[in-house]
Amino acid sequence: MRYISTRGQSAPQAFCDILLGGLAPDGGLYLPESYPQVTRADLDAWRQLSYADLAYEILARFITDIPADDLKSLVARTYTADVYCHLRNGGDAAQITPLTKLEDGLYTQELSNGPTLAFKDMAMQLLGNLFEYVLDKRGESINILGATSGDTGSAAEYAMRGKHNVKVFMLSPDGKMSAFQRAQMYSLTDANIFNIAVRGMFDDAQDIVKAVSNDAAFKKQYKIGAVNSINWARVAAQIVYYFQGYFLATASNDEEVSFTVPSGNFGNICAGHIARMMGLPIKHLVLATNENDVLDEFFRTGVYRPRTSVETSVTSSPSMDISKASNFERFVFDLVGRDPVIIRELWSKVDKGEAFDLSTTVYWKNKPKFGFISGRSTHVDRINTIRFAQGRYNVMLDTHTADGLKVALENRQPGQTMIVLETAQPAKFEETIREALGSEPVRPASLQGIENLPQHVVVMDPDLAAIKAFVAEHA
Repeated sequence: MRYISTRGQSAPQAFCDILLGGLAPDGGLYLPESYPQVTRADLDAWRQLSYADLAYEILARFITDIPADDLKSLVARTYTADVYCHLRNGGDAAQITPLTKLEDGLYTQELSNGPTLAFKDMAMQLLGNLFEYVLDKRGESINILGATSGDTGSAAEYAMRGKHNVKVFMLSPDGKMSAFQRAQMYSLTDANIFNIAVRGMFDDAQDIVKAVSNDAAFKKQYKIGAVNSINWARVAAQIVYYFQGYFLATASNDEEVSFTVPSGNFGNICAGHIARMMGLPIKHLVLATNENDVLDEFFRTGVYRPRTSVETSVTSSPSMDISKASNFERFVFDLVGRDPVIIRELWSKVDKGEAFDLSTTVYWKNKPKFGFISGRSTHVDRINTIRFAQGRYNVMLDTHTADGLKVALENRQPGQTMIVLETAQPAKFEETIREALGSEPVRPASLQGIENLPQHVVVMDPDLAAIKAFVAEHA
């Protein structure tokens, strides 16, 4: 399996090469030259597999430059009930991502049973093991530069903490995450973890990461890698739980399901898009945004119009306070027939802060075949949905999953099986849970009092030169 850039001006690469690199040298994002196809026989054979065995079967289609026995060992070590131990709702820990039935044909899928209580653990734990494996084989080291709006940072740091030959420099928007999210990141004392709080929004931090990634000389000199959702390995790992969710929600491979996905950077739902392209029987991919509805606007109108993010508050749905979804380019690449010339033209506009409009093109006429529909949710909506889910289903939702359920209920067709991907545990957003329900969410004992621990963070302006100098000093 070889990987190509969405911009079309970088040589095809093997998996282990793009694993360490993040963005392609031409500024594009890597995708497989073609998506591996899953047959009915494959689905029949995979239906009864454990999560780890299912992950191996799917990832082996994308990772052909790691020996099979080594890959199987890495995957088995990643997806264990010991790692994903924060189970709720009476699910089966051995399933790793069990379903919670809300009513006939309507489920949530628990993706946040890992160490940081967020769905990002599902891919990041594998990424940490892959990084260490490849670096050891090559005798190399890496400096990871990332940006987070809440959950990516802690998931990356918990996955990489203590890993030899790896240092992590994580940018986050100063004061724009919940107290719990900040404490998860900033309380770590591992010598290979560096937290930088940027005065601004997530987009400011993400723009710095992209600028560094596009500085080929700096990137090469300081061996800069990426764990943000631009890293293909994260998207590949997320494909697995779509298959798992499908198998858990259906009795046979003749059935179709739909998934609703709370979306910020488009990485989570991009994995669903690829699962669907591989042949998983997904009818619809329902994209749910918060007030930052750039993606909802695109899927309704064909116009992609990045703009200044609306701050929903640090305890509402901050992980979706994103106006420039970094994985969106991967989907548009498929939408326009995998034509890199068109992608370069479109993203030259995006990089200048301009919009693009596909509504009058032949590509937009092909949009229905990709199965996307969308909707948005506001703070009032998510408060009401949290109350509704608690009262109707006796299930406590986090804020982002509430956005997903609200949009799912609006778009679910009669008799349709719908799975809402859960993105985090309610404990990460205690203030909003208190506002909605007047009670405290359950927090795992190991994370009690984490906000009281000493915090280690450097606050900086969103100054590219200053942040590059910080990385250079500590790399």
